[in-house]
Amino acid sequence: MATGGTDNGFKLVISGRPVKCNEGDDVTLPCHLSPETSVVAMEIRWFRWTDVVYLYKNGDVIEGKGYEGKVSVDPQGLQRGGVSLRLRGCTWGHDKGVYTCQVICEGQLEETRVGLEIRRPKRGKYQRGLFGFL
Repeated sequence: MATGGTDNGFKLVISGRPVKCNEGDDVTLPCHLSPETSVVAMEIRWFRWTDVVYLYKNGDVIEGKGYEGKVSVDPQGLQRGGVSLRLRGCTWGHDKGVYTCQVICEGQLEETRVGLEIRRPKRGKYQRGLFGFL
């Protein structure tokens, strides 16, 4: 397990390995606080590179441009420190990359990163593409 860390009383914990899925699958980028602490009153931010993916603050949620209806964090998980991001219908060109999770509590920032690798379907040797044989 990999952790981010400051001395603010909690750390963000991830698996330490990139998450892998097939294109079109739903996937969860696992991340939680240790020790188990409710994040309901905290601010949660998820970014892909520098693009805002998901923001949670005071019970309000904002989904980033291009992620509307595609991302979520389990509301019950928030009580137990769960800040894992759920992505629906992942696509290689839009979703692969490095995601940053930030949790902010009383001015203290905790941050960690999770990689997402997406496998594209294999094309047959003689399968026709849009512009002929590939």
